[in-house]
Amino acid sequence: MADEDEALENKTVLVRSGSHMYDELRSFRTWFKWMCVDQSNPSSACLSWFVFSLLTVVVPWLSHYLLACSECDADHSRTYDCATQLSMSSVAALSFICLSRFNKKYGLRRFLFLDKLCDESETVRNCYTQQLNRSTKILFFFVLPCFVAESTYKIWWYSSGGTQIPFLGNVIACILELSSWFYRTVVFFLVCVLFRLICYLQILRLQDFAQVLIHVDSDVESVLREHLRIRRHLRIISHRFRIFILWALIFITASLFASLLLTTRPNADLRIYKSGELALCSVSLLAGLMILLRSATRITHKAQSVTCLAAKWHACATIDSYHWAETEFPPAAHQVDCNNGYNGSFDAEDVGDEEDELDNTKFVPSYANSTISFQKRQALVTYFESNRAGVTIYGFMLDRTSLHTIFGIELTLMLWLLGKTVGVS
Repeated sequence: MADEDEALENKTVLVRSGSHMYDELRSFRTWFKWMCVDQSNPSSACLSWFVFSLLTVVVPWLSHYLLACSECDADHSRTYDCATQLSMSSVAALSFICLSRFNKKYGLRRFLFLDKLCDESETVRNCYTQQLNRSTKILFFFVLPCFVAESTYKIWWYSSGGTQIPFLGNVIACILELSSWFYRTVVFFLVCVLFRLICYLQILRLQDFAQVLIHVDSDVESVLREHLRIRRHLRIISHRFRIFILWALIFITASLFASLLLTTRPNADLRIYKSGELALCSVSLLAGLMILLRSATRITHKAQSVTCLAAKWHACATIDSYHWAETEFPPAAHQVDCNNGYNGSFDAEDVGDEEDELDNTKFVPSYANSTISFQKRQALVTYFESNRAGVTIYGFMLDRTSLHTIFGIELTLMLWLLGKTVGVS
């Protein structure tokens, strides 16, 4: 009988994890199909790889070699087209391969941890669903400005005599080039936005965990189990995305270095008509990289803030227990006194929305701590101090220190390149 109940429970979980058309992922599925990255069946997979090969490899190669326009004037020559096409295609290929692997191995619902939402609180489910619906808007918030700038340049280039092929060929070539640019940019930013979405779910879990730790009368065992579950999910995210983040960092840094080598040559022609597309490509790639690094760093910061929160929780509970033993006042009365005097309410206007349950300077309510012994609280704090969670790449923690280092290097290269290409420094 127990085996039958377990089988029925597993079957229910599989049904909850299965994908269907009319669920919260229908907008993502629609975009996956329109962008031809859906590989849910063999025919869709063949179409996906065909479109990828056409728009990522064939069209950039043909546009570079057939539309080189060696007889054009100085404004229409494509000196930096090779670097631009290689940068966009390499990052798009990395994104497409990783996205195909994720979709094929896990499925979209399992990949986005939607099958685990049934174990979360209602607040986490509602906030995650709202962020899921906003993800498409965030995607086009980054893609559309780049595409508008690229469309303006391409339309000017083809309409002002950039090539000698007939007018109809000009229109087709322009549409193919813009489609290739749009496809490669969307594929790259799609993986970045999906990573940001998954990171947002973990931040919601950590904030909910903070509520459980300080506001609910939970025992140490339940708190420890919840933290182990969060750490396991962070390890899963790190394992899934470590290849993509590492190679995206390598490709984008190499692209910036190559662009600088081209633009710092003694005879380099750095008119905005010729080098503006290279600068636009670099800005787009760097924006996607910053989405990845910022999302990973936010998770690491929130996960490590749990240690500070647990230490504060332990200190407040210890102080309250000694005060109660000395004065024989009930904990609730002392809690009101502490919160009125030391919770930082006098400077609440200066804090604004910068603090949450993981990063605040308020006293922790002690009504939930009277049943937990000092030794158990100390053991929990020691565990948090010795097991710092976060997003890692092959053991290297992506925290604020690493973000500042990488951001400093990338921003220096980017500003140098913008100063050489479009005169921004």
